[in-house]
Amino acid sequence: MTAMTFVVHWSKQAERFLGKLPAEVARRIVHKVNVITDRPFHFLEHYEGTNFYKLRVGSYRLLVDVDPTVNVISVRVLGHRRNVYQGQH
Repeated sequence: MTAMTFVVHWSKQAERFLGKLPAEVARRIVHKVNVITDRPFHFLEHYEGTNFYKLRVGSYRLLVDVDPTVNVISVRVLGHRRNVYQGQH
């Protein structure tokens, strides 16, 4: 049985932040998100005290929701590691 690939949805906030990053950094983040679509729980860590999962890409963090019932990964928040978690509890 082959794993079903997840579809990625980006929030407006995450898209805006991604657009402000240097092109190479943005490419690395998009690439990493695309890599996890086959086995997201292999790469994601649960973010304590929330329903989010976190993904590390260099100095950046993504907070994502995963809905395995419809195979969707929703990138909710994207930011630098020093301030991405503020206000997320």
